[in-house]
Amino acid sequence: MSDIEIAQKATIKPIIDLAQQNHGIAAQHLDPYGHFKAKLSLDYVNSLKNNPDGKLILVTAISPTPAGEGKTTTTVGLGDALNRIGKKTMICLREPSLGPCFGVKGGAAGGGYAQVVPMEDINLHFTGDFHAIGAAHNLMSALLDNHITQGNALGIDPRRIQWKRVVDMNDRALRKIIIGLGGVGNGYSREDGYDIVVASEVMAILCLSDSLADLKERLGRIVIGYKADGKTAIYASDLKAHGAMAVLLKDAIKPNLVQTLENNIAIIHGGPFANIAHGCNTVIATKTALKLADYVITEAGFGADLGAEKFIDIKCRMAGLKPSAVVLVATIRALKFHGGAGKEDLNKENVAALEKGFENLERHYRNITQHYGLPCIVSINHFTFDTADELALLQNKCAALGAECIVAKHWAEGGAGAEALARAVADVAENRSPGCDFVYDDKLPLWDKIEAIATKLYGAVGISATSKIKNQLKKWDESYRHFPICMAKTQMSFSTNPELKGAPSGHNVEINEVRLANGAGFIVAIAGDMMTMPGLPPSPAAERIDIDADGKIIGLF
Repeated sequence: MSDIEIAQKATIKPIIDLAQQNHGIAAQHLDPYGHFKAKLSLDYVNSLKNNPDGKLILVTAISPTPAGEGKTTTTVGLGDALNRIGKKTMICLREPSLGPCFGVKGGAAGGGYAQVVPMEDINLHFTGDFHAIGAAHNLMSALLDNHITQGNALGIDPRRIQWKRVVDMNDRALRKIIIGLGGVGNGYSREDGYDIVVASEVMAILCLSDSLADLKERLGRIVIGYKADGKTAIYASDLKAHGAMAVLLKDAIKPNLVQTLENNIAIIHGGPFANIAHGCNTVIATKTALKLADYVITEAGFGADLGAEKFIDIKCRMAGLKPSAVVLVATIRALKFHGGAGKEDLNKENVAALEKGFENLERHYRNITQHYGLPCIVSINHFTFDTADELALLQNKCAALGAECIVAKHWAEGGAGAEALARAVADVAENRSPGCDFVYDDKLPLWDKIEAIATKLYGAVGISATSKIKNQLKKWDESYRHFPICMAKTQMSFSTNPELKGAPSGHNVEINEVRLANGAGFIVAIAGDMMTMPGLPPSPAAERIDIDADGKIIGLF
């Protein structure tokens, strides 16, 4: 059966009953959205602050390929498996964006018998969080242009506006637009553009805030533009926008509770992309789960060079989180692709391609253990096409690297197929003190932080940028030197060229743009040709998604 067919046949329990049964959460602390989704009240979240923390496990992956790696599937399967072996466990995931759902990727709720449900709801409108984030972002845009039209008392220079609009869809035609056409009644004409909602600073702020008060304060710090001198910043608070924006986000900030196919609680909350944003679910969700469970399994988007780095250098640094271990997900198919095998040949045995592609896994493993200072278990997401010789080669190479390598079959068998992985994770986590290392020091100049990421993690010889970008970073050093870096880079390669597979070295990382995310508290460095508004592929997933006369959704994977 397809993922959606498995999900539609699942026995789903009412979320109110399940939350009470699994974690002792009384019904009055939940705001139900139907029978199988609910938001957790912030009063209840705050009441947990004196509870001890559980152990935090990060699931990350090798560099993505069209063959797929199964990071979310592994997160769900591992969470179910830990519960099966008697460890009180909760998983924390990001919410899927409609952009990739109808674009290339499809859904993002796990797969096979390791899924979160209700699958269709999660992948579509869910509890409306993304709509609220988009509305809050675009309210700022409307207030900004209205202020200029109504006399521009703040002296905002329309040429120096930093705030775009957003929509939760892949729509390349909106990357660069002209607004205000049609005469004075429609305001001032100026250049503008759209990003996807998951790249919005409002999304990042929601995901990094630890309270409603913190959310509102961060929204007020957003720099939306500058005066004509190019130096005097205009903040959202100057427009008195942050209060109304926070009102729109009053429910979105509450964590969402759903369940796995095995009826274990999952929190799915927030959803920044990891290639163009910071790639982690909300701090509130993670901290809440740590107070409710002995183990919390969370994921960070795309490969460990992006998602895991931002999880550690941005989220853990800001929120004081201390992970205990990392699971690095790989598939034999994906490693063969990194070794030069064509997509059409990935189901055929190819030991030579697998051996060559192993270099991608090896670099990620070394980055995790050497630069993040975390123990790492390699999880092979098993496919039926994997041969005995390929599995033996991969396990031997991992052993030579010093890495524990476990074949997991959660896609086909659910939590039962990942029990060996669960035992290995528990053994590591229970025998070390939580904590990690950062890739760079807070006190380094911003340029040096970008260079540290590129040279230490990507295998680059250095970074380059125009004098304008270098000067901008030097200027920001005066006030924002302590900010971490959020790299916007292709997820398909360690380099900025998505065609360079494996573990390329000796390349240069060109920084084409830098953006100040003052409310979120980081600097975005856009490397290569990365776009913060994706486009649709030649054959979008939307063409295969449909609904029948009975309201049953088909084609959503």
